[in-house]
Amino acid sequence: MKFTINQNILLEHLNYAIRGISNKNLRPVLNCIKFELTEEGLHLSSTDNEIAIKTFIEKNEIQKIDSLGEIVVSGKYIYEIVKKLPDELINLEEVIDSKLYITTENSSFTLNCNNATEFPDLELEYSKNPIILNQKVFKTIINQTGFAASVSETRPVLTGINFKIEDNIMQCTATDSYRLAVKKVELPDENIENANIIIPTRNINELYKLLNDDEENMEMHIFANKVIYKFGSLTMLTRVISGTYPDTSKLIPNEYELTMTVNFNEFFGAIDRASLLTNEADKNTIKFQTSGNQAIISSNIPEIGNVEEKISVTKDNDNEIKIAFNSKFMMDSIRALESEEIELKFNGEIKPIILKTPDNDDVIQLILPIRTY
Repeated sequence: MKFTINQNILLEHLNYAIRGISNKNLRPVLNCIKFELTEEGLHLSSTDNEIAIKTFIEKNEIQKIDSLGEIVVSGKYIYEIVKKLPDELINLEEVIDSKLYITTENSSFTLNCNNATEFPDLELEYSKNPIILNQKVFKTIINQTGFAASVSETRPVLTGINFKIEDNIMQCTATDSYRLAVKKVELPDENIENANIIIPTRNINELYKLLNDDEENMEMHIFANKVIYKFGSLTMLTRVISGTYPDTSKLIPNEYELTMTVNFNEFFGAIDRASLLTNEADKNTIKFQTSGNQAIISSNIPEIGNVEEKISVTKDNDNEIKIAFNSKFMMDSIRALESEEIELKFNGEIKPIILKTPDNDDVIQLILPIRTY
């Protein structure tokens, strides 16, 4: 294999491929990136067995191709070398004794290569009827749910986002048992098969970093043990978590004792300031109490001091509420709703708090209260 390419083009695609490797892997080949130069162009592949990434550089973006072939080389070192080289032409050549020779006008490097036959098959197959989604919409799904997934491995199924497809609706759910985030998206294609899978949040976050903020579409190919995403020149595979996701549908009530509307900026700002006098040892607890059309938000650290904030609220009846909650969880939920106004729904001080936007049930957030009153 021997070719010449511009540094910025190769670096762009190495930026994608480097996300598929893991330096903690015991198998050295899984710390590598595979270069496969064909008549069509250059494929770069990486995997840590949980995710796999493949990106493609078309032939017309390569300055010169002298010979085809494939090599497997340390991802960390090839990435750092190309990253630090100036924006000019780079020559890459496989030389005798399984070595990669990298040269520019003033620099030269030699890297040892691994055996290409040891690099795993990435199993990047495609389904006949993929889900087509806007990349920006998919990023929104991750933003509005992913934060609520568990970081504890005690219950592995809760460390992922549950993607459930039924009757042309994709419902995405994440929970850590203390809070819940649900996002519903209507799919454009009516012939999508039903599915129920759990994708690790870590893998979803890696996908998030690869997606664009524009309106370009992506393909989602769902299989029993994996999901493959295809967009632009990139293909990404993620394994799924085996197990049954808990039924969370019964956690969201149909009726409420009290519903109130608050201004996003006022509410978030008050919570943010009150959170300054909370600590993790006390579960970042904030107290929330209404009095007429006013809510009092307070917190304290006995040895430091206390804070009290007041905001205006609009209630649907004369009921009052005294409740406490985790300030971090509340700010995460508020931020995810992306609305100028937020509805808070209550069924007493020990029942879950529901957050949503007025007249829109596509996104629902749930937070369990903390008993202090």
